[in-house]
Amino acid sequence: MSNFRPMRRHRQQLPDNDCIGILERATAGTLALLGDDGYPYAVPISFVYHEGCIYFHSAVAGHKVDAIRRYEKASFCVIDQDEVHGELYTTFFRSVIAFGRIRIIEDEEEKLAAVRLLGNRYNPGQDEALQKEMEKGLHRMLALCLKIEHLTGKEAIELTRRKG
Repeated sequence: MSNFRPMRRHRQQLPDNDCIGILERATAGTLALLGDDGYPYAVPISFVYHEGCIYFHSAVAGHKVDAIRRYEKASFCVIDQDEVHGELYTTFFRSVIAFGRIRIIEDEEEKLAAVRLLGNRYNPGQDEALQKEMEKGLHRMLALCLKIEHLTGKEAIELTRRKG
């Protein structure tokens, strides 16, 4: 496990349970990978959080998949709040960054479970429709898992002060 640097403005750091709450609420974030020729590659993507992991789906080929196959370390950022206060020259923000190792799920049962999590996250209670969709397209997609090694969240100092 890597040594992650402590947050510089630690008073604004969110507790882990708040970070997890943000991951459970959010529907999209930005996955950052090491892309071609060492350039960072950040891609907006839908996800689901479950038991310390973030699950995604993907096409079987492309920049994202190539980057994951080449280098497993990744980060994932979610913005929970972005309230611009122009008159104060600031933003009342709240965000989370997860760091970890991402992998393509090879095990068929684990892949099915991940796809069910995703399907139920975005279209809950539609098990029959989800089953039909999986039968139609599961072979044309990958399931990805980011195992969180470090989770950090931060909010604007104004939001921290409101809490007391």
